[in-house]
Amino acid sequence: MAVNSMHFKFVVVGGGIAGVTCVEQLSSEFPSADVALITAASHIKAVANFKKVSHTLEEFDVEERPSSTLQEKFPNITVIQSAVRSLCTDTHTLQTEDGRSVGYKKLCICSGARPKLLTQDQPNVLGVRDTDSVQEFQKRLSSAKRILVVGNGGIALELVFEVGGCEVVWAVKDKAIGNTFFDAGAAQFLIPSLEAQRPARAAVCKRARYTTEEAPDGGGDQRRAGSGPTDTGSALGPDWHEGFLLRGAEESSQGVRVEYECEVQEIFTSLDHLRSPPPPESDYGCWPVYVQLTNEKIVGCDFIVSATGVVPNTDAFLLGNNFALAGDGGLRVDDHMRTSEPDVYAAGDVCSACWEPSPLWQQMRLWTQARQMGWFAGRSMAANVLTQPIELDFCFELFSHITKFFNYKVVILGKFNAQGLGVDHELLVRCTKGQEYVKVVLRGGKMVGAVLIGETDLEETFENLILNQMDLTPYKDELLNPNIDIEDYFD
Repeated sequence: MAVNSMHFKFVVVGGGIAGVTCVEQLSSEFPSADVALITAASHIKAVANFKKVSHTLEEFDVEERPSSTLQEKFPNITVIQSAVRSLCTDTHTLQTEDGRSVGYKKLCICSGARPKLLTQDQPNVLGVRDTDSVQEFQKRLSSAKRILVVGNGGIALELVFEVGGCEVVWAVKDKAIGNTFFDAGAAQFLIPSLEAQRPARAAVCKRARYTTEEAPDGGGDQRRAGSGPTDTGSALGPDWHEGFLLRGAEESSQGVRVEYECEVQEIFTSLDHLRSPPPPESDYGCWPVYVQLTNEKIVGCDFIVSATGVVPNTDAFLLGNNFALAGDGGLRVDDHMRTSEPDVYAAGDVCSACWEPSPLWQQMRLWTQARQMGWFAGRSMAANVLTQPIELDFCFELFSHITKFFNYKVVILGKFNAQGLGVDHELLVRCTKGQEYVKVVLRGGKMVGAVLIGETDLEETFENLILNQMDLTPYKDELLNPNIDIEDYFD
């Protein structure tokens, strides 16, 4: 065998939550087998402080650690630090950017996703996806007086709330903020948090975090699939902003201005490039970049943050192979996390769940699902090798996610936005300004989804009610009555 050729029983590509969880699971099940993790970054993302909140809800921190800590914990794991150049499924071989040939018996692709940037060739457009890109954002922000944030998902929600000392213009394509997670009612509950003065936050990180001065040669796991620093590392985990001081050049916070129902039409480096005179409400100041929105407004700013979603990182694996792809570009996987190619599995943001899902579950590219998919992919690969039957895990029975937005605890369960229900549903809502927002989705008298914002302590009770599919018609009028302890009521 050539010096640069290696062969392993299991190979996992990607040092993010899905890949690390998968490789840890495989190493635990086969402590004497040769297991390899291929990751371009020198640091991996690991789950820490894992806590099972309920049957399906889980909380954890994401820690960035040197890859050597993985090998110390699991001696049978070999970490190969390089990007993947290509894959040949016929010969069960991967080629890395640094010239190595890596053979496998079973492969799991956990290469994640890259930001769907507004444009690739504009230096004043930044994506925020991994630690390196956040460092670049922090550096640019320190001298900024105004930024434009484009997008309405989780990263955009966190950014607009955390940034201080700078005016933020937030362009969202929807009628309300946070459309990925909330309805208009929840958005109205959260809006006052944007307008309130927030105390300056010290840059104290609550857990260990490691960074590198520059990316190693070969870029990141996603370098071949994208272009630029935002592609070099794994996705940010929960509370990613805790370790960064996100402050602009101004002494005090300049507030957030939301532009609703609009998208970016064109980007200019000078107002002279406009095809027609700017409307009266436009900026005539001297800014590094200008954006014309579809609502005809023109915004001048120091830079633009593109937070408009992600694209699965599949490019390095497709050429010469016959992977089936989903409509969103992800690798199609079945209920064992298997792709269409033999002995190749996938987990996390790079894959698309194409089995017949539970009526109460849907895929969202979140770190909770990355952990669950990585863990289940490892179990499925092990079961296949051991020729043991395995059923889809219970975590795929009910969609559940716990996070924090605008300093509020947020729990979303099931069909929380009545996804796919059409008009066949009704909503029950309870709102206490500045404290909590509770929304329940009912269909045929049964609870099928919920949104809980604030310290409601209702998540476990509502999860049980959704899973049990109990007919709540007799209790509807009292279900959200704040004077009734619903937890005891249904105990």
